[in-house]
Amino acid sequence: MDMKKISIAIIVIAALMSVVLAAEKKESPKAAAPKAATPKAAAPAPASGATSTTFSVFGSLAGAFIFTFFGYYLQLKTYFVLKSSKSYLDSYYLKIKLQPYQTKSESHNPSAKWLISSLQSGASAICQSASSKMTTSVERAQYSDRVPIRSIILRPDGGSGLAGQQARVGGWVKTGRKADKDAFAFLELNDGSCAGNLQIIVEADKGDLGQLVLTGTCLQVDGVLKLPPDGKKQKVELQVEKVIHVGVVDASKYPLPKTRLPLELLRDYVHLRARTNTMGAVARIRDELSYATKRFFHERGFRYVNTPNITTSDCEGAGEMFQVTTLISEAEKSEKNLIKNPPPSEVDVESAKLIIKQRGNDVAQLKSAKASKQEIGAAVAELQKAKENVLKMEERSKLQPGIPQKDGKIDYSQDFFARQAFLTVSGQLQLESYACALSTVYTFGPTFRAEKSHTSRHLAEFWMVEPEMAFAELEHDMDCAEDYVKFMCQWLLDHCMEDMEFFADKIDKSCIDRITMSAKTPFARITYTEAVELLTEAVKNGKKFENHVEWGIDLASEHERYLTEVKFQKPVIVYNYPKEIKAFYMRLNDDSKTVAAMDVLVPKVGELIGGSQREERYDVVLSRMKEMGLPIEPYEWYLDLRRYGTVKHCGFGLGFERMVQFATGLDNIKDCMPFPRSAGRADL
Repeated sequence: MDMKKISIAIIVIAALMSVVLAAEKKESPKAAAPKAATPKAAAPAPASGATSTTFSVFGSLAGAFIFTFFGYYLQLKTYFVLKSSKSYLDSYYLKIKLQPYQTKSESHNPSAKWLISSLQSGASAICQSASSKMTTSVERAQYSDRVPIRSIILRPDGGSGLAGQQARVGGWVKTGRKADKDAFAFLELNDGSCAGNLQIIVEADKGDLGQLVLTGTCLQVDGVLKLPPDGKKQKVELQVEKVIHVGVVDASKYPLPKTRLPLELLRDYVHLRARTNTMGAVARIRDELSYATKRFFHERGFRYVNTPNITTSDCEGAGEMFQVTTLISEAEKSEKNLIKNPPPSEVDVESAKLIIKQRGNDVAQLKSAKASKQEIGAAVAELQKAKENVLKMEERSKLQPGIPQKDGKIDYSQDFFARQAFLTVSGQLQLESYACALSTVYTFGPTFRAEKSHTSRHLAEFWMVEPEMAFAELEHDMDCAEDYVKFMCQWLLDHCMEDMEFFADKIDKSCIDRITMSAKTPFARITYTEAVELLTEAVKNGKKFENHVEWGIDLASEHERYLTEVKFQKPVIVYNYPKEIKAFYMRLNDDSKTVAAMDVLVPKVGELIGGSQREERYDVVLSRMKEMGLPIEPYEWYLDLRRYGTVKHCGFGLGFERMVQFATGLDNIKDCMPFPRSAGRADL
């Protein structure tokens, strides 16, 4: 049986009974007052009071029995199944939640107080049992003998309840120092499971302290957890009994010192930077946001679809795509082969043709001489070989170094896919085909843009979260986008506070306040026209922008940040953009000037989400494609979705790295990606 459900059920029952008993007690004096003035009317009063008293006593006894029983049941249940501090916290939460009910019951109904006291006794038993259980064992990793450091130091007691327990831990030394004339060393060990470090104490006879104290050294040790001396920051430390593994470090070459390196410099060591506090925290934030994304959509009935990374269509129509081809590698192979085995010359081909003529004459002579079938057959075979040899020589003589061409253009029929292919810029178009069958779907994967941009906001490879919803319009799209961003912000507050506090301390003091505000505050919603009017008004009032503000021009990052950070001071959804600055698949509005597109803008970043209601009308989307000069053939399959069973649908795309940047406050998006790719940079 689920412990949390039992606790909730008990609270609800106790609250209801307390309310009923308190209400009955409260009404009794009001009913008695008028009856006291008339002796005849006073007679029934004792019966009513007796009934109330009987019900109150019965309720108290029954409640006491039920809740005491549940208390002992939960105590026994807790003893056998509680394994983590979360269960202890749930029980403690139960005790706290009951306190207001007990306070109210004291002033309204003594019997209700008894019920609540019985329930609190059960909750206290849970807390005591859970606390006792916490002190009896350490939690090992599921597929290793080691104990994750987070399971020690992130307990409610900071790990002090594990004092005296044996533990095997592993990790990398953050800092180390020798003490007491090199008799032992203090090491700060981190295994990446959390932001915090576990202090371990190693005596000189357990290993080479000179090596162990070096930053970056990998250690796995056995030891005993113990309480540190009074006044120390940490709640527990590990006294090492045995060093199991040492991964040594050459301090003269190791590029990550104790002191913090600039994030820009760390990008030169992308294979090692995950060991730093900042990048470790980024990795955990990404992991939690990824999990939160899948949970959000799964709980709302969306199906996850794997869209292709290699595509033949351009979703954005911008042409900034990475091409996928084997023609270059094949051309290189061909060139090497031609150097090693030069093609035959014209003289060689003519000589081979003379051999054909000679073999033909041989066959004719044998036939005229009435030679045997065997002799004639052999001569014919030689003639056939000569002909095949000439064909091969003629084909090889035409070989030229370089990429194959036809009619002055690259001949993609010779390519791997027999046509042009690209790395995807978005999974949206393919995802729409599944939305028009499964109704609500999403994809979450890498996308690629060949933009030669060196700004802090762009990557050549990044991850996108893209949902698509059938039978939905722009308003639904905006609702989903807002709910999704709020869900992720709240998830970080509930599950990543340690890492968020790190970013608030080291990177951006306002990051926690920013995501808290975003999780709790309704987003502003304005049209593109209203946004331009607000920006124009700001310019009139003295605000200076580097980029011109005018209707029909896309909003620049500085405009987006002004709206979110200055004007509204919260996330803003801008919708109904001019059709000239948006993609062909966005639904044309009735004014024929704007499309049903929307962008979610957030402080610190600007555009976080871009979405729209998709154009479901065949004639309109075809007209838009022609207006924009797009080739129709690669999109015939997309037009089929409008030809056969079309439906209103919408969707959006969220740049995952921008969400990480928004949450952490990092200035450069290249630090929000484990292995960033940008123009001129593709390490590893």
